[in-house]
Amino acid sequence: MSEIRPWRTILRRESRQIMVGKVPVGGGAPISVQTMTNTLTSNAKATIDQIRRCEDAGADIVRVSCPDVESTAALGQIVRAANVPIVADIHFHYKRALEAADAGAACLRINPGNIGSSERVAEVVRAAKANGCSIRIGVNAGSLEKDLLEKYGEPCPEALVESALDHIKLLQDHDFHEYKVAVKASDVFLAVAAYMGLAEAVDCPLHLGITEAGGLIGGTVKSSIGIGNLLWAGIGDTIRVSLSAEPEEEVRVGYEILKSLGLRTRGVRVVSCPSCARQGFDVIRTVAALEERLQHIKTPMSVSVLGCVVNGPGEARETDIGITGGGAGKHMVFLSGVTDHHVQDADMLDHIVGLVEAKAAEIEAGASVSMDTLHGKAA
Repeated sequence: MSEIRPWRTILRRESRQIMVGKVPVGGGAPISVQTMTNTLTSNAKATIDQIRRCEDAGADIVRVSCPDVESTAALGQIVRAANVPIVADIHFHYKRALEAADAGAACLRINPGNIGSSERVAEVVRAAKANGCSIRIGVNAGSLEKDLLEKYGEPCPEALVESALDHIKLLQDHDFHEYKVAVKASDVFLAVAAYMGLAEAVDCPLHLGITEAGGLIGGTVKSSIGIGNLLWAGIGDTIRVSLSAEPEEEVRVGYEILKSLGLRTRGVRVVSCPSCARQGFDVIRTVAALEERLQHIKTPMSVSVLGCVVNGPGEARETDIGITGGGAGKHMVFLSGVTDHHVQDADMLDHIVGLVEAKAAEIEAGASVSMDTLHGKAA
């Protein structure tokens, strides 16, 4: 329902575009949402099952850790089963990178500086080129090189940026340019400052994240502040919200961050009040139930859930579907911003879910008709 206004516009940083499998990253492409599995990659079935849940939540890219040969041995089966590009997370062991590239990984997450000699970096680059892999350079404040810690005394934005530039040079020296870079820290100030410095120094896509952010609530807050600040400044081409929670929760939080800034519009955006003594129904439990029952909706739409008539009608005017609490268990339903009918308290939840599902089907059918018409004209 909301329209584009100048004060809602984010001017994104211009960057080169690379491909992570079928997903474009950078160069004005939609900001992709990533997560990482926490199963043993050697257990292909468990890993594939978790990837499926992440796909259902909307993940564009999924990363899996490959610490041993058993993991890279299972990677081929995982890649074939996945509907999204798979990134292989590699540390120290360059042979794991070679095996992952041959197994079909769309991207290798490495730090060229800890892979080993220049010859080993060259081998990894040759494998990446031969298999169409991109590379993510992942700098982390918790694992900075010893010489940089000695130089700067502690992790700081300058140290993270210098580390990233050193790793970038190793790839460029081997004529490899299909890379993106992350400079992560658990400290929001440090991470944001490092990304801002790196954004001015390079033209490659940037992978955003606040690492080791914490649990579902604390980590969501930290990630929203850090990632949100950078996105608002136009910085960032792909994001991963790092939570001590199931990976599908990382995906959902990532989308909520992007939706709040108007950068992605997947699924239902709920506008709801914190509830008070004026509420005509139990707002908190209603919203929780709606969020749970509407997770399958991928069509962008907005739903307002307000407990009383103070702000309810005003908020409903700006959303696709709205419910405003009324007296005697009878509530107002708004469709496309206009009062349409009333619903009784006992029927409200099922009724709203039904309206959302019907609206989603209507939108999808309209999109399908539009595409059919377009193809007909093209023919």
